[in-house]
Amino acid sequence: MAKMLFGGVTENVVTRDEFPLEKAREVLAGETIAVIGYGVQGPGQSLNLRDNGFNVIVGQREGRTFDKAVADGWVPGQTLFGIEEACRRATVVMCLLSDAAVMSVWPLMKPCLAPGKALYFSHGFAITWNDRTGVVPPPDVDVIMVAPKGSGTSLRTMFLEGRGLNSSYAVWQDATGRALERTLALGIGIGSGYLFETTFEREAVSDLTGERGSLMGAIQGLLLAQYEVLRENGHTPSEAFNETVEELTQSLMPLFAQRGMDWMYANCSTTAQRGALDWMGPFHDAIKPVMQRLYESVRSGHEAQVSIDSNSRPGYREGLEEELRALRESEMWQAAATVRRLRPENN
Repeated sequence: MAKMLFGGVTENVVTRDEFPLEKAREVLAGETIAVIGYGVQGPGQSLNLRDNGFNVIVGQREGRTFDKAVADGWVPGQTLFGIEEACRRATVVMCLLSDAAVMSVWPLMKPCLAPGKALYFSHGFAITWNDRTGVVPPPDVDVIMVAPKGSGTSLRTMFLEGRGLNSSYAVWQDATGRALERTLALGIGIGSGYLFETTFEREAVSDLTGERGSLMGAIQGLLLAQYEVLRENGHTPSEAFNETVEELTQSLMPLFAQRGMDWMYANCSTTAQRGALDWMGPFHDAIKPVMQRLYESVRSGHEAQVSIDSNSRPGYREGLEEELRALRESEMWQAAATVRRLRPENN
């Protein structure tokens, strides 16, 4: 475990050089890893572990995702089981169900957690707010987490490209004295680029803040506001979309992802540089109070309760699909569909 400086702050970081795949295999030798759930994170983590030589099985109820697991090579009765059977067979139970599904399935999982097993999560939600979720693990099992900083699809794609998606890690309960090494071995096994230390609570709060903020909620609000202003002032859908979204995602984001925001600025015109430097302050001042309110809403547990209540409401899935349909069919994202078709790689 190395000490690394991030903006002047020292953090614990584990790299593949320090904890190579061979060591991960040694730590988990003789363990049976059950990936419970085959939705967002399940496929990427289970397939990466399997390809890296670990003993992996999948636990999933019958239905569409069960069929997807079969299509991915998991064999019913051999490496693919119902949730309870997979939990019984496993020494490491990787709970990769959605937050709502964890609460409904937990009464089936808990009796299968014999002493010495490890219970693994990729999100701190269920444990951080277990007064609301009811997910209270037995005291004689390890409770650990590796949280990839991206989707399961990205985790798998980057693995196949020989790269890795960075992940955070945490130990909530060390019953065996092996919780940390199990955590790091699993983090390397699923294909993490590097691992940085956190806690279940910090991961849950930062994750919910990020999803509602710069990763999804805020970015959609910002893009839509600019698109609307351009359209209201006579700009065409194509021009408004290209200036709002296409240039950001296809040109500028790769630049600051590669070497930072200052490098992206340096590779733009002096007019763009001056305007960006002048206007980032007003945007920061307008947005930070919203981010502070969002953070407090997450930290207090309010956002968790909204999620729990929404997911348990009859007809929630249908309502969600309607909201997503309205987003998909909005003018901005209909313009996006046309722009994507016109990209050279699609012609």
